[in-house]
Order: sequence, then C-alpha cells, then structure tokens
Amino acid sequence: MSHLDQARKVFDIEIAALKAVRAQLDAAFTEAVDVIVRALRARGKIIVVGIGKSGHIGQKICATLTSTGSTSVVLHSVDALHGDLGVVNDGDVILALSYSGESEELLNLLPALKRFSVKIIALTGSPRSSLACHSDVVLKARVPKEACPFNLAPTASTTAMLALGDALAMAVLRARGFKQQDYARYHPSGAIGRAMLLRVSDIMRAGNRNPVAPEDLCIKDALLVMTQAKAGSLSVVDARGKLVGVFTDGDFRRHMAADANLLSKPLRAAMTRNPVCIREDALAMEALKIFDQRNIDDLIVVNARHQPVGLVDSQDLPKLKFM
Repeated sequence: MSHLDQARKVFDIEIAALKAVRAQLDAAFTEAVDVIVRALRARGKIIVVGIGKSGHIGQKICATLTSTGSTSVVLHSVDALHGDLGVVNDGDVILALSYSGESEELLNLLPALKRFSVKIIALTGSPRSSLACHSDVVLKARVPKEACPFNLAPTASTTAMLALGDALAMAVLRARGFKQQDYARYHPSGAIGRAMLLRVSDIMRAGNRNPVAPEDLCIKDALLVMTQAKAGSLSVVDARGKLVGVFTDGDFRRHMAADANLLSKPLRAAMTRNPVCIREDALAMEALKIFDQRNIDDLIVVNARHQPVGLVDSQDLPKLKFM
C-alpha cells in the first residue's frame, strides 16, 4: 500500500467514524444543550475534564466554547485532587471526556466533583461504562474502529469526540442567541476582530478626500473636484445636500464618446442615479459584502439624513488587512 493509499484509508475510516457518531445523536444531545444553557444563564461555567488524548481534545472543545461566549475552563484530573478543585462551584457543568469511560484518574475525580451541586455530561464510546453510570447526561461517541492498524492509538475516536464537541458548542451558541457582534467582542485582535469591530466611519475617506458636488455643477468643474480629492468618483447632491447620484471616471468616458459638448453640461446629465451607498454607522464587514456583491470601485457613505459624508475606496481595503 502506498503512502497515499494509506492516507486515503485513514480518511475513509475517520469519515465512517463521524457518520457513526452522527447516527448516535439522540435526545441526550438536546438535554446536554439545555443543561449547559441553564448553567450559563445562572452564571455557572463549563468545566472540561479528560485524560490523555481525550484531554487534548477537551482543551480544544473548551477553547471553542470560550471563544463563542460560553465560559469554560479545563481541569486537570490529577491536579484537581491537589487543590485545583477550587475552580469548581455549585451550578457548574462538568464535561467529562473518556472513550473507554474507565480512565482511572477520571473516575477517582468523580466522587470529589459530586460533592458539589453540578451536572455531569459524559462524552464516551462506552454508554455502560463507570463514567456513564455516574453522569447525568451521556453523549455517545462510539466508532466502528480506529484508523490505527492495531486499532489501539486514539484516532477516529478523538476525531469523533472533537466533532461532537463542536456540535455541542454550536448548538449552545444558537440556543443562547450568540450573535456575530458578540463574537467580535471576544476576538478584538487579528483579521476577524478588525473586520467585525470597525465601523464604516473608521475606514472611509472624509473631508477633502470625499468629493461632493451639486447636480447643477458643470462636468468640467466636477472633474477638477475629483482630481483634487484624488478620487475616481464623486457624490452628487441636490439643493438640500442629499445624495441623488454618483459620477465616476467610467461615466465620464462613456458619455464623452457620445457627446462632444459633455464638459459644459451639468452633472445631472451624466450621473448615475440611485447609487449604492452605506450608512456611516454600519460595520465595515457590511461594506466588504457590498464590494463582493457589486461591481463597484467606490462605495458612498451617507449619514442618517442621506447626505454623503465619506467614501470607501476598494483600493484602501487591502491596506486595512481585514480582507
């Protein structure tokens, strides 16, 4: 068997494991979500415990829960018996991971945990194991076999546990009404944070970099306004200062080819009416969506009175490093 054949075989085994665990989902999953949501609403937290490879998977599940607003901590099963039980409070939820359900270190910890008023949710491949018997909710994660040729090294089983943990975290997220803006609060740094926390007003060109002209201004003078602002478009306003159109370099070239007297005509004769625009208080992410959906180079920014107050140039977006 070639290396590629071996790799494909591992993928096939792990895909089969995921399908098997998906088929095992039942009412216990719904109960687990409800237990966690109730605890979080009562200011409780999720405490993740596990040993060995299950412990590593638990750390990732804990990180996913925490990053999506579900307060979660990892408790080392051995250190817990030497003082770390101090992180446990009444009302918390214990998420215990053990494929066999018979990990000695984890079973030794259960009596100490049960001294608190907590709910225990087990993720295990053995629904009749000691861990399952001492848990309030059991999430079954049994897989047909490991990807290891000896069926020993945790491979397919840890993949399945990870997917089950992700499913739990996402279900809890939806049940709690967690929104995109909430996610941004927990990720203020990096590309995600920049794109989700910034407002359009933070990234737009304003002042003398935002060309605006009345609709009766002649196109020759309008071109000078655009040139001074070093912009490829200009917002056209009516007598009340409200946005009524946009005039771009492209508009100028198209109309100039058909009208030799274009330079002396007013902007209203060549502008594009009802241009795409966005409110200044919108998230920068919304501006990105518009650029993705529309074939435009510039996006006009308006205030609550529909007056142009800024311009987002597509050429500026890569500099902001949130694309």
